[in-house]
Amino acid sequence: MERRLTAILAADVVGYSRLMGEDEVGTLERLKGCRRELVDPAIKEFHGRIIKLMGDGALVEFASVVDAIQCAVMIQRRMADRNKGTADGRHIRFRIGVNLGDVIVEENDIYGDGVNIAARLEAMAEPGGVCISGTAFDHALHKVDVGFASLGEQRLKNIADPIRAYQLLLDPAAAGKIKVAVRRPVSPRAIGVAGIAVLLVVLLAGLFVWQSRTSSLAERPSVAVLPFTNLGGDPGQDYFADGITEDLITDLTKLSGLDVIARNSVFAYKNKPAALADVARDLGVRYVVEGSVRRTGEQIRLNVQLIDTATGDNLWANRFDRGMAGVFAVQDEMSGEIAKALGIRASAAESERMARPPTKNLEAYDYYLQAETASRSGLLAGLREALTLYDKAEGLDPAFAEAFAADARTTVYIWREAFNDIIQSAPARKRAYEKASRALELEPDLSSPYAILGIMQVVNRRYEDAIASAKKAVSIGPGDAEAQAALGYVQLCAGNYAEAAAAVETALRLDPDLSAINRETAGLVFLLQGNVDKAIEILERSRDDASTVGNFRFTLAAAYVRGGRLPDAKAEIAVGLRLVAGSSYVDSLAGWQMTHAHFRNPQDLAILVNALRQAGLPQWRYGFTPDEHDQLKGAEIASLVIGHTLQGQIEPGLQPAFLQIGSDGKAAFRTTTRLVTETVYVDGDLLCEQSENLFGRPDCGPVYRRNDAAGKGYSYANTSKVFHFTVVR
Repeated sequence: MERRLTAILAADVVGYSRLMGEDEVGTLERLKGCRRELVDPAIKEFHGRIIKLMGDGALVEFASVVDAIQCAVMIQRRMADRNKGTADGRHIRFRIGVNLGDVIVEENDIYGDGVNIAARLEAMAEPGGVCISGTAFDHALHKVDVGFASLGEQRLKNIADPIRAYQLLLDPAAAGKIKVAVRRPVSPRAIGVAGIAVLLVVLLAGLFVWQSRTSSLAERPSVAVLPFTNLGGDPGQDYFADGITEDLITDLTKLSGLDVIARNSVFAYKNKPAALADVARDLGVRYVVEGSVRRTGEQIRLNVQLIDTATGDNLWANRFDRGMAGVFAVQDEMSGEIAKALGIRASAAESERMARPPTKNLEAYDYYLQAETASRSGLLAGLREALTLYDKAEGLDPAFAEAFAADARTTVYIWREAFNDIIQSAPARKRAYEKASRALELEPDLSSPYAILGIMQVVNRRYEDAIASAKKAVSIGPGDAEAQAALGYVQLCAGNYAEAAAAVETALRLDPDLSAINRETAGLVFLLQGNVDKAIEILERSRDDASTVGNFRFTLAAAYVRGGRLPDAKAEIAVGLRLVAGSSYVDSLAGWQMTHAHFRNPQDLAILVNALRQAGLPQWRYGFTPDEHDQLKGAEIASLVIGHTLQGQIEPGLQPAFLQIGSDGKAAFRTTTRLVTETVYVDGDLLCEQSENLFGRPDCGPVYRRNDAAGKGYSYANTSKVFHFTVVR
C-alpha cells in the first residue's frame, strides 16, 4: 500500500439536480463547454491530474498545494465572468474545496482522510467560492493573489479532529488580507435532536459564563465599542471610521470607573454582523457602543448608540453633523455623554484629558489615522508605510504627542521582531527612545510611552528601571491592555511569574483577543509558571495569526514538549521552519538563545531551549549541520582571521560576501545587499561579531574546517549567518 502527501481539489456543481431536471440536454452541453474551455485548461496549466469525474463533480490531484489553489481561483474567477449575461436560473457555479493531506494510493485512485477533508471543505464552500484547510493555508499564504477569511476550527463528518478552515476572498482588492474567524450560519437540515440538545447545553453554559463575568463586574461597568461602519461608499475612508472608533476607545479608557475592551478584540467584529448578546458573552461586557460614520468632503455625520445588552434597551443615542474642524469636539461630546449615560462621573482631571484635542492640525490627524491603520496590518509593507506617515504627521504638528507615542510603539515592535529590512536594530532603538521621550515631554500622562520604555529597558537588562516604567504605565492607564501586557512581559523577563501572570490576566480581561505578540507573552508566562495547559490554550489561538505565522509556532512547540505532546511539537517546528524560510532569527536554537538572552534567570531560557531542542529546532540556520570534529580552536581562529579578509558565500542562496578584519579587530561585513561595520574578536573557541544590531549583543559561533572536494575552506555559523569562506592573505 502506497501513501503520499498530496494536494487534493474537490469540486461539484451547485444545484446540479435542479439544473438537470429543468433542462437536461442544455445543462450537459453547458457543462461540457465549461470543462472543455475552462476547467480542463486550468487543470493542465497548473499540472493537475484528474482522479475521477462524476456527473456533478471532480477530484483532482496536484503535486503543489499552491498550484491547486491557483487552479481553483482561476476556475471560479473565469466562471463568474462566463455567467455574466446568463439568466440566474441557468448559471453553472462550482463549490471547490482544497486540502493538503496524506492519501492512500491504489492503482489510479486515492483514498483516505486527505480526500475526505477536501470533500467536506467543498461542501462548506459558498456557491462560486473556495474553502481550503489550515494545512493548505500554511503553504499558500503570501503565494496566491487572494485574501483569506478564517472560519476557525470546524468539526467535519467522520473526521476525528477539528480542522482549521479558510474561505478564499477572490476579489483582487482583497489580495493579501487575512480576516479573523467568522460565524457560519448553521443549516437547519444539519441540526437534529442531538444537535439541538448540544446547542441548548452550549447556550446555557454561555449564559452561566456571561452571568458570572458580568456579575463580577457589577460594581464596575464594562463596555465594548464596536468598529464604526463607514457609510461614505469609499473603502479608502475605512481608516477614518476606524480612527473615530479607536479615539472613542482611548477616551473612555481614561475613565477610572469603567472597563473598556481594547481595540484588538472589538475589531474582530469589523464588517461582521453579530448579535449583541454574543458580543456581550464573548467579551464579558454589559454595554455595547455601535455607530456609523459618513465623511463627505469636509463634512462628517456620526450616528452613535449605547445599548444595555442585558435588556436590549438603548440607553443613549445621538447624531452629529459637523464639519471636519469639529471632529474633536464631537469625540469629546460622545465620550462625555456615554459616561453620563453609564452613571460615571469623570473627575476634573479625566474630563480635562478627554477634552484635550490630540492636535489642532487636521491634516496631521489624517496622516496619523492612516499610519495607525497601516501599522495594525502587521505586514512589513504596512509597518514601513506607517513610519513614513507618522513622520508626516509629526512634521505638520511637532506637538502631536499621540503621533509620537504611536510611532514609538510601532518602532519598538519592529525592533523586538528584528525586522531589519524596515529599519536596522540600532537606528530602530534610537528612534523608539526618541519618539517615546518626545511624547512624554509633550504629554506626561500618556501610558504607552512608559510601557515602551519598560520593554526596551528590560531587553537591555535594566530590570528595576523596566519594572518602574511598566508600573508607571499601568498606574496612568489601568484600563490599557497594552500597558498591562507590557508589565507582564517585563515581570516575565525579570523572573517574577506571579506578578507577570496577574498582569497578563488583566490584559486578557481587557482584551480577550490580544495582539499576537502579547498573546505569546501570555503563553510564555503561563508556560514558565508551570500552567502548561493554559499556555497551550492561549498559544493555539494565535497559531495562524498573519503577523507571526512562523515564529509563533516555535513557542507553541516548546509548550507542546512541556505538555508531553512531542509529535505535535515536531509538527509545529516543521511548519514553522517552512513558513519563516530563514527570514527569522528564532529559526535556530542559537537564535533563540540570542533573542531571549535578557531573561534574568538563565534556567528560564534553558527550559525553552531544551524543549525546542527536543522538538527538533536545529542548532544553526539554513539546515547547517557541521561535523564537530572539524571545529577550530580559538588560537587557530585568531591566526586565521584577525588582520585578514575572508571571501566567500553566505546562506541562503550562496550570495557573495566579504568580511574584512583589521589587526585591531575593526571589521566590515559586506554582501550585495548590506554593509555592517563591527568589531570581531575570539572568545574561547568562538569567533564573535559585535555591532549595533541584534540589540548590541555579541554574536558568537564556531568556525569549521570545510571537508569538501577541494579540501580547503572554512564555514562560520552564528545567530545571523552561515558563511562559507577562504582567507585572502
